[in-house]
Amino acid sequence: MADRSDRWSFSEIARRTASVLGSSTAFALACVTVVVWAVTGPIFGYADTWQLVINTGTTIVTFLMVFLVQNTQNRDARALHLKLDELLRSMENARNKLIDLENCSDDELAHVERQFQALKHRQQRKQNDEGYRLRTR
Repeated sequence: MADRSDRWSFSEIARRTASVLGSSTAFALACVTVVVWAVTGPIFGYADTWQLVINTGTTIVTFLMVFLVQNTQNRDARALHLKLDELLRSMENARNKLIDLENCSDDELAHVERQFQALKHRQQRKQNDEGYRLRTR
């Protein structure tokens, strides 16, 4: 749990808000809001102001949610990378240069990806060769 100084940080507010707004209750409330808005259409004669209410509301909510979702995804990705870095660091045969890979350039990432593709192809050939030997015995 966050201590008193972190309680009102943007990350903490974003995390809590995303948690609440990502719930089934929030979704149901949004659905009810849209239904109520649609039902009131005939009452207001489908006026421009009636349409403007839902357009403005959804635009504001969407705009704000972009920042909340991005903050939450950035935080989750950072935590995931740190966990993976710790696993790599703790494994004896792991290549330590893979730690902090997310900060490499696109060219460096492509190079590492080619290395893993080559490794995968070698493993597949090895398995195919072993399978062939087992079938021919």
